[in-house]
Amino acid sequence: MLCYVTDRRTLGIANAAESVAALTQKIEEIAAAGVDWVQIREKDLTARALASLTRQSLRIAATLSAKRSCAIRVLVNDRLDVAIAERAGGVHLGEKGLPIAETKRLVVSALRHHTIDESFLIGASCHSLEAAKAAEHDGADYICFGPVFTTPSKEAFGPPQGAERLEEVCRSLSIPVLAIGGITLDNAESCIAAGAAGIAAIRFFQGAVDSAGAIQRLHQLFSDHLHRQRPAGHRNSCHRP
Repeated sequence: MLCYVTDRRTLGIANAAESVAALTQKIEEIAAAGVDWVQIREKDLTARALASLTRQSLRIAATLSAKRSCAIRVLVNDRLDVAIAERAGGVHLGEKGLPIAETKRLVVSALRHHTIDESFLIGASCHSLEAAKAAEHDGADYICFGPVFTTPSKEAFGPPQGAERLEEVCRSLSIPVLAIGGITLDNAESCIAAGAAGIAAIRFFQGAVDSAGAIQRLHQLFSDHLHRQRPAGHRNSCHRP
């Protein structure tokens, strides 16, 4: 799973309306290039603006998914209300956001009222093994663990964890773990070898000169790893984490 995490502030556009328009275009470009998930992480937007961006992203995902064997999932960072209102594919929670257990309760209620699809996911950002275990216990469907490597956007979460700590987390959890933080084509293979089910990134996708080429290479690395791990005759399939 390749997850593009958005950050329009790094696009270098000061005007608010123009930056959102540029981000929408970037989302379409990167989704078309082959990512599996798009996480809308625009914490400073109003609920109305975030809902609009999510709605546009879902339309883009639906159009592009019709041309692919696997649907593109759109997740909303922290704002469960927007994710449910717009029928997004899930919500991704920061460690200081809404508690996972409470989120799970609200999601179950929304499912009961048929306001979201049963495939709705709850994800969480974790920066320690203890937090990762707690997230799984409380009902997260997947986690993003990091920062694995040095990256400016994750400096507030401490020094890089490294591939060895990532491997420890992957071994300790039964839910998918996505590696995040400083991922490049040079170090991505070490994350895959550590057991990561996917890669989540801002700069890797958003700042790539050749998004399609970089994404294709990442998919190939995962495909090669799975081919080495699986018995002959086993076929890959699209599935929910």
